[in-house]
Amino acid sequence: MNEEEYISSRVDDQIDWYDTKSQKAQCWFKWLRGIEILSAASIPLIAGFAKDPFPVTLVVGLLGALIAVISSVVSLNQFQENWTEYRTTCESLKHEKFLYLTKAEPYHEENPFRLFVQRVESLISKENSAWSQYTQAAIEKSKNEQGA
Repeated sequence: MNEEEYISSRVDDQIDWYDTKSQKAQCWFKWLRGIEILSAASIPLIAGFAKDPFPVTLVVGLLGALIAVISSVVSLNQFQENWTEYRTTCESLKHEKFLYLTKAEPYHEENPFRLFVQRVESLISKENSAWSQYTQAAIEKSKNEQGA
């Protein structure tokens, strides 16, 4: 694989993937947290101005359950963590690409392609390892909770 193929088929694809995933995770995180905040803020408002207690208790109970579900979904899916981790990896890959294309240090030596590949693959591998460790920890935690 030559330099152009590697940059287009590996580096650019990974940059696009991490960028897209980061944007989606950010969007989910902000939307769900926004709904959670609005739900929490509306509970005292509804409870304070309602005249008939039956629908109020039902609505307040539903809002409380919605808050709990949203909080659990955000925590379970790690939207904020994924957003920041994917964004960090995306920006690091862009940084390496620009350093390489401009022949800036550490790519100012003759034939820097091998170093570029090593550094790019290291960034990708680091993120994949972090994901694997998180997944393993979640599995172990789930097993421990089921066994307890």
